[in-house]
Amino acid sequence: MTDALKRLSDEGVAIWLDDLSRQRITSGNLAELIDQQHVVGVTTNPSIFQKAISEGHGYDQQLADLAARKVTVDEAIRMITTADVRDAADILRPVFDATDGQDGRVSIEVDPRLAHNTAATIAEAKQLAWLVDRPNTLIKIPATKAGLPAITEVIGLGISVNVTLIFSLERYRAVMDAYLAGLEKARERGLDISLIHSVASFFVSRVDSEIDKRLTAIGTDEAKALKGKAALANARLAYEAYEEVFSSDRWAALDKAQANKQRPLWASTGVKDPAYKDTLYVVDLVAPGTVNTMPEATLEATADHGEVAGDTVRGTYEQSRAELAAVEKLGISYDDVVQLLEDEGVEKFEASWNDLLKSTEAELERLAPSEA
Repeated sequence: MTDALKRLSDEGVAIWLDDLSRQRITSGNLAELIDQQHVVGVTTNPSIFQKAISEGHGYDQQLADLAARKVTVDEAIRMITTADVRDAADILRPVFDATDGQDGRVSIEVDPRLAHNTAATIAEAKQLAWLVDRPNTLIKIPATKAGLPAITEVIGLGISVNVTLIFSLERYRAVMDAYLAGLEKARERGLDISLIHSVASFFVSRVDSEIDKRLTAIGTDEAKALKGKAALANARLAYEAYEEVFSSDRWAALDKAQANKQRPLWASTGVKDPAYKDTLYVVDLVAPGTVNTMPEATLEATADHGEVAGDTVRGTYEQSRAELAAVEKLGISYDDVVQLLEDEGVEKFEASWNDLLKSTEAELERLAPSEA
């Protein structure tokens, strides 16, 4: 079952699971995925926690204790989510140690309501790092315009970061620049920059979802022939940008000081269109030094029938440029699509966070001790 996943790992793709729940932790499921399915990291987001906490009774005891203490719903969510991340980080610690800190990582996101507030994002990132208190944590900061200076400052404090919600090539370059600036700041402060790690989460499937919808509306044969091409082209050109930045003179100076490259992470890799093969955003995005964070269904599909045929990114850049140019020529604005996706991404995570607040508040009320 795991041959395809092993081949993927051998090609230099780190396999991370895009899911976490207390049930996964306590049942031994996460440990099993690490042991048997080559999983070497975990990512979380507000939607994942909202689903985990609203299903089942795995959180009842902690919620009852929090209700007894009359904590606010915001504090309750932070206590619950950081507990899960801390426990997952402990399970992944052997991987972290074996890979010199590159993998064995668990990501936790700043409150998405702060996505457009730089100072609050920095403060929240520092608080989360302190609360989880594990060296193998990544604090997720969205790649909004307000997020960019926050990334620089947080990296500059020596906190490892997962930059999330990247859709555009221009913004991705700005993210890499923010990371390098953060490393330079950390070095000036006398920090050991070899201990700072980062990934840049470049979102994939949502690009096809939006562009395909517009291609379908155009309806010509030319438009239909481009369906399912834009997301891969966009991600592949992101890898080209990564190769450029991390072979620059600026990087060479940091490399000498033992800095770590900020790896591209393919996010949103579950296929949304059933017409496409369910492993599309895994097997067609194989390149060394990348991370692919998969929902469990995608992980299982790859293990079962994924066909890993070596590097499927390098050597595709000209074709990728041509495909994005062809989409643009049909009147579909790339800049419009990526901005819309970023705005929607922030809104979706904020909506999930608000749902999480509501469902957690209801659970706290349900489990609150009766006033005798």
